[in-house]
Amino acid sequence: AQSLGVCNGRLGNDLPSEQEVVDFYKSNGIGRMRIYDPNQETLQAIRETNIELTLGALIQTFKRSLMPQLQTIGFDAFQSVMKSSLVMMQLNLFYLQCETSTVNLSYPPSAGAFSTSAGPYINPIVQFLATTGAPLLVNVYTCFSYIDNPQHIDLGYALLNPKGPAVQDGDLNYHNLFDVSLDALYSALERAGGLNVEIVVSETGWLSMGNDAATFSHAEDYYQNVINHIANGTPKRPGRPIETYLFAMFDENQKSGAETERHFGLFFPNKQPKYQLQFS
Repeated sequence: AQSLGVCNGRLGNDLPSEQEVVDFYKSNGIGRMRIYDPNQETLQAIRETNIELTLGALIQTFKRSLMPQLQTIGFDAFQSVMKSSLVMMQLNLFYLQCETSTVNLSYPPSAGAFSTSAGPYINPIVQFLATTGAPLLVNVYTCFSYIDNPQHIDLGYALLNPKGPAVQDGDLNYHNLFDVSLDALYSALERAGGLNVEIVVSETGWLSMGNDAATFSHAEDYYQNVINHIANGTPKRPGRPIETYLFAMFDENQKSGAETERHFGLFFPNKQPKYQLQFS
């Protein structure tokens, strides 16, 4: 199955209808979609397609034939359990890298480990994932890592377009921050008993406005490099395609927070492309 998907955010007052959005995914050959709530218009529009859908924090990907079973999964109860555990099955890797309260020794990647304080919350979830075979959804934003630390992170390294030598970790060589981020978390999962837990990159993207690093050129490079890269896996898990969702299909003019948050779209709301991307 195609490992590439795109997030379908709806925080805008100028976005296409969900039927138009689904048709747009099909016309661009995008075989996976991630949404953030069980929007009935989206579910109805996607029903007669082969687009695979990931819903919110559910970590359950399903095709058209499984959609009638959605109510049997127990989304509300599952969500409540995850909220009570303070984790929601979805960890933002930027904070995992940078907050010592969550992850210790995230560099080199082989030293990645969840901190002692985070263990009581994360370890039961890792055990649950290992038992059920479900993946862990992780947001990977190398752009924020670069913006916060441009003196020590090379722009090309964050864009998956390194100009310098590879960073070595034992027998493994790392050419980009994307792989470093994932393999640090894989190491942490292994230490928590999740040797076989797979990671799904539930969001990754690059901002196109609102910051000095936010340019159309940088964003286009990042998205295309990710598209080209994910079939190869990471140095720690080579040859295993990384299910990855680009964030997001359209700019969202009603997103809260910094101005940068409203400029992650691959397309403008009128469906005109911001970049010349090859999705396959």
